[in-house]
Formats: sequence, C-alpha cells, structure tokens
Amino acid sequence: MPVSIAQRQAIVAFLKDGLGNQEIAEQVGVTPGSVAAVKAHVSMGTYSESSGSADAEAEVASAADTAFGLERDLQMALRRSIEQLETGLTIIDGDREQTVASGRIDITARDREGMTVVIELKVGAADRDAIGQLLAYMGDLMDDVAPMRGILVAREFAPRAVSAARAVPNVRLVRYGFQFTFEAVTGSHVSGPTATPST
Repeated sequence: MPVSIAQRQAIVAFLKDGLGNQEIAEQVGVTPGSVAAVKAHVSMGTYSESSGSADAEAEVASAADTAFGLERDLQMALRRSIEQLETGLTIIDGDREQTVASGRIDITARDREGMTVVIELKVGAADRDAIGQLLAYMGDLMDDVAPMRGILVAREFAPRAVSAARAVPNVRLVRYGFQFTFEAVTGSHVSGPTATPST
C-alpha cells in the first residue's frame, strides 16, 4: 500500500522525535519497511515537502532501492578493508551474511583477542531499533559463541540509540563517512583551452 503525503509527514515528525521504525509504523499505519524507506530518503536529503502523492510514492520506492544499494556498497567496502573499522579484525563469515533466527548478520568478525564481533550496518541514521536488532543477532549466537560484542555502524545515531547503547557495555557505535577517490579510466589530461593558430 502506498504511503500518503500525510503519512510521510507524520513519519518524518516521528523520526525527528527519535521513535523507532516499529513504533512509527504502528502509529502511522504503514509497514516498518515503508518507515525505513522514508527515513533513508530523509537521510539522503532528497525528501521534498512539496511533492505530490505520485511523487511521494516514487520517492519512497526510490529511497528503498537506494538504501538497499548503499548498504550493500557499504558492506562490500568494509569487507574489502575491515581494518578500517578496527585494527586486528578479521572476517569469519566466509564473505557472506550469516543467517540466524532473528535475520541476517551483515558481517561476523573476530578481533585480535579472539572475541566474535557482530557488525550491523545502517545507511543514514540508526535508531534504537537498530540496537535491538544487533542485540537479537548477538543473542542468537550466544549458545555457540562466547565471548562476543557488537558494533553498529551508521551515518548518524538518534539520541535514543545512543542512550540504549550506553546501557550495553559490549556494544560500540561507529559513525561512517565518505572519502571519494578519482582515477582516470580513459582520455588525456587537458590543461586548458586549445589555441587555434591564426592565419
């Protein structure tokens, strides 16, 4: 079911208040996935207050696709260079998400002391639901793995997520940023306009 303009505006207001996806979904009458899509759109700065209903549907669908792609890209980049996150980490999940009862763990690693590290990635802002998701994954592994800790990686963190993480000493929040590099693929260097000889 498409998200109406009024629902989208309510979602944005609740996000500003720091509510989680599930809470917002229940209050607004949409799915948690729709809330996540609107949240991704807001985080990317592409949300438009003045767009109409058809535009709203297209924006939410586009945001969901973009958020999925960005999280996949973030995961691939981190897998290529896990030491960016923490010195001494090694990936132990066979380079694929590990499936547990609560869902799919983005990355499972081991630190230099031999402790298992569950890593959850969020594009944009992470709320306290993301803390719950990370803890559920850790709980799923507790019978087979000990000791263990978790790292939640996101662009930013809602105040409620930070408060929740403070109560769990084996969970760390890490903010990611972007650094672009550019590499020539074809062509030559042009230093300025080419002068034409006069005749």
